[in-house]
Amino acid sequence: MSHDSNLIADLQALVSTPSVNPFDGPATMPPAEDAMASLYERRLSDLGLELGSQDVRDGRRNVWGRLRGKGGGPTVMLAGHLDTVGVAGYNQPFDPRIENGRVYGRGSCDMKAGLAAYLEVVRRLQSSGQSLSGDLIIAGVVDEEHAMLGSQAFGQTGPHVDFAIIAEPSELAICPVHKGQMMFGLRTRGVSVHSSLPEKGVNAIFHMGRILRALEDHAAALAKRPAHALCGHPTLSVGVVNGGTNASSVPDWARIEVDRRTIPGEDHAAVRAELEAVVESVRAQVPDLDYSFDHYDLNVSPLQTPEDAPTVRALLAASEACLGSPSPVRSFSGSTDAPNFCCEAVICGPGALAQCHSLDEYVSIEQLEQAVDIYHHAVLTLMRSA
Repeated sequence: MSHDSNLIADLQALVSTPSVNPFDGPATMPPAEDAMASLYERRLSDLGLELGSQDVRDGRRNVWGRLRGKGGGPTVMLAGHLDTVGVAGYNQPFDPRIENGRVYGRGSCDMKAGLAAYLEVVRRLQSSGQSLSGDLIIAGVVDEEHAMLGSQAFGQTGPHVDFAIIAEPSELAICPVHKGQMMFGLRTRGVSVHSSLPEKGVNAIFHMGRILRALEDHAAALAKRPAHALCGHPTLSVGVVNGGTNASSVPDWARIEVDRRTIPGEDHAAVRAELEAVVESVRAQVPDLDYSFDHYDLNVSPLQTPEDAPTVRALLAASEACLGSPSPVRSFSGSTDAPNFCCEAVICGPGALAQCHSLDEYVSIEQLEQAVDIYHHAVLTLMRSA
């Protein structure tokens, strides 16, 4: 079987294996990514790699394999997430099909293509007899689509890594930076009475309206702050509003969910304090305001790898050698696991972000094969340059 055949077969097997993130739902048994983790672990074992795993939460496991080098060189990691978003409304999401040079199915683009490409890189290294000065780690982590618990655990207690490439779908653009993300809830509390006697109650929705106006003003102010050269301006958006129980009662509760995107250079503790000050300023106009911040659902730092970092240089050289010209360097649109790995990390992967989470997800086979070429070249370059 040719390398390309193995590559496509691996991707089809991964897509055929459901690994839908439960998000805020109850823990599932078996755990959400269990079948994917076991399959990927078997693939790593079949390649003769030294296996490692890490229980993150509720039986959800990060898995990895280590290809030992001669020693003395850096540890390079190719990492990706095992989970996918949901499949409601998706027709046959786990039945991968090949049409028009594409592999279709849930996770094909985001990001099981990358996980399959990593396995092919190991095969190429082994079949070529090329020796590495350092170790190569191939890793699959859990929960990227929700709270990124897997990459947090890996960065805190997983194996040491010097350089990492993460195959989030960037159409093979090289992305050394992206915005950070903070997601949190905010609740107001009032006193419920019959709506015919509103003066005897406290309207939590009206109070939330005052907070919303303050947050809207803050969002407008963020748009006027200095922009990052690649990431642009910091942003704030309110995505969910809930409150009350019926129209004939003064509502005694309201809740919103807020998304704050940060740019490199912003400190998340300072950003949180600033947001709390914005909301607290409303109390000067609304003395009986009763509010609280809910737990922060997501707190991912910006990715801020320098553009002249070894991993960026290695990917530029690899893309030029493999594609005929270097891939563009830009910011990745979403937040990712990359900052959590606590090492120099860069996003570069096959597939388009527009395909992620869609109901007809696919990845180009040509880009998938090009990704293998680029990763293979970049790993060798990083091993030589260190």
